[in-house]
Amino acid sequence: MSLDLLTTSYDYTLPKEFIATCPIQPRDHAKLLVYDRKSDKITHTTFQYILDYIPRDCHVFLNDTRVIKARIFGEKETLDTPKEGCTQGGGKVELLFNKPLDAHHYLVLIRGKVQIGAKLIFDDNLVATVTALNEDGSRVVSFTHKEKKIRFEELVLVLDQIGHIPLPPYIQREGNKQDETDYQTLFAKNAGAVAAPTASLHFTPSLFEDLKEKYETHTITLHVGAGTFKPVDSENILEHPMHSEYFHIPQSSTHILDTNVPVLAIGTTVTRTLEYYVRTHKTQGECNLFLNPSNPPQRATHLLTNFHLPKSTLIMLVSAFIGREKTLHLYKEAIKHKYRFFSYGDAMLIL
Repeated sequence: MSLDLLTTSYDYTLPKEFIATCPIQPRDHAKLLVYDRKSDKITHTTFQYILDYIPRDCHVFLNDTRVIKARIFGEKETLDTPKEGCTQGGGKVELLFNKPLDAHHYLVLIRGKVQIGAKLIFDDNLVATVTALNEDGSRVVSFTHKEKKIRFEELVLVLDQIGHIPLPPYIQREGNKQDETDYQTLFAKNAGAVAAPTASLHFTPSLFEDLKEKYETHTITLHVGAGTFKPVDSENILEHPMHSEYFHIPQSSTHILDTNVPVLAIGTTVTRTLEYYVRTHKTQGECNLFLNPSNPPQRATHLLTNFHLPKSTLIMLVSAFIGREKTLHLYKEAIKHKYRFFSYGDAMLIL
């Protein structure tokens, strides 16, 4: 089997102190590694100078998804649990919303054992009823609020009141009020993500205005799901069951994608969305595209991204642009220069 197909070939050793647990302030003072494929040149700079490196004729694509407060804490219902409270419940429970499946059913992750029919009671009279247990550990629930079934649009409003920003598991700390700002892009608009499109977190208001003034910018929506953190467990990367996430591309953006102008994808989520469109010509639906060296990009000409987990689909996506060996070499360079890794970490621009 080719080394490019072996999951273990995407492993690297990262000292724990290189995992960023909060962002650099100001955001654009994060380090930026620029790699030019034509010249094979590596440049170390900071994000505030990124516009000096993006080719002038590029169209820039961003993900306008908004991270919702998807993490909620409650209790399991017992026979003596009061309907409007959760003070006498049958054990504490943590639920992480993932995505809607239809008008009234939602895919979630639940910490703690539950059975079909179990009711989980949260603040503000929000109740989740378990309707299915999936083999991968995920659960399906329906939600009622004040004894009425609610749709996603109503659920988001409730979660905004009682929920918590779902920080990635590797940050290993409780979220706080500051994360509600830090773990959200400046242009977040459409609610639905449970993880931020982190390459965009480095923009400050002034730098973002400069970007829009200098380049044609376009937005797409891909609601990043919990599957983005799912490790690749299979020996062969092609046997990994890729997660799917809802996306939407406005017509103004597809018009550009149907040309051959250079495109900078701000982040892996944008990349997957654009590449899915090129392959299927669908402008909305579920994207489950897995980019890797055996399935390289066809439309995105440049990529801005953070530094990703070992053996993850995201480091494999970067390898789809520049090859696995070069990717691992750049990661070693980043560690050597004390870059900060993962969601709140530093960035890399591939030209």
